[in-house]
Amino acid sequence: MTLDRIDHVLLKALQKNARLSNKELAAHAGIAPSTCHERLRRLDERGVIRGFHARLDPKALGVGIQAMVAVRLRSQSRDLLMSFRDTLRRLEEVVAVFYMAGSNDFLVHIAVRDSEHLREVALTHFATRPEIGHMETALIFEHAGSGHLPIYSTEE
Repeated sequence: MTLDRIDHVLLKALQKNARLSNKELAAHAGIAPSTCHERLRRLDERGVIRGFHARLDPKALGVGIQAMVAVRLRSQSRDLLMSFRDTLRRLEEVVAVFYMAGSNDFLVHIAVRDSEHLREVALTHFATRPEIGHMETALIFEHAGSGHLPIYSTEE
């Protein structure tokens, strides 16, 4: 799908504030609200917009520790890799799963209540699994990402 300048303006505005009304987005892009609505519908249908999210305070949710778990599997079969990935995605503690190139197969972002919860997740869902050859856990002290993706021109 080719994104034009108006699409870029709309997507950048939505990344900054997904709560903008259609009328506000239209004004920001200099287009009619009906045109804006149609463009957003098209971007959503084509999967450019994958959803709208609220960023929540981890502490308010009872999350005391976040960590990244690097995992290397014993075997590199496609079925095993995809099965393990799907298993991880179903765990409540898993925030994100990254399938990687390099020395590790996966990097898994997890959020837990406390160190005991972290230990339990590591033992139950990682250390005791026969397909895992190596795992390493690193605590996250702070996350400073913006959550925004750059928007590059797709026009030819």
